[in-house]
Amino acid sequence: MKKIEIFTDGSSLGNPGPGGWCALLRYKNHEKIISGGERETTNNRMELTAVIEALKALKEPCEIELFSDSTYVLNSINEWLEGWIKKDFKNVKNVDLWKEFIEVSKNHKININWVKGHSGHRENEICDKIARKEALKRK
Repeated sequence: MKKIEIFTDGSSLGNPGPGGWCALLRYKNHEKIISGGERETTNNRMELTAVIEALKALKEPCEIELFSDSTYVLNSINEWLEGWIKKDFKNVKNVDLWKEFIEVSKNHKININWVKGHSGHRENEICDKIARKEALKRK
């Protein structure tokens, strides 16, 4: 199984408002950046969309070290998601995205790591800048 590093960030100008997301994927010495956005969204939706789109970009099952500054994404994946599934997502926000995450993540082994945002972390700063730019394009 290939070992991949993925760094993600999401941005929203207003909550809801125009938003953007970015993911930086790294395999050995190769990096690929993908990004996008929506006209009306929330920060949490963009954070999660960045993760989903990064996973969709992979062509085969991988062992992934995922890095995000979103405690929403981290806690949801590590602590809450299993319970949400058991209660059929009752009273859970962003159900559409969580169901998509489950689908695109099922063939991968994912370890998620929290990084402090706006702290000089190279890849997080790159993703933050691009996600914000994507949000501004939709303003």
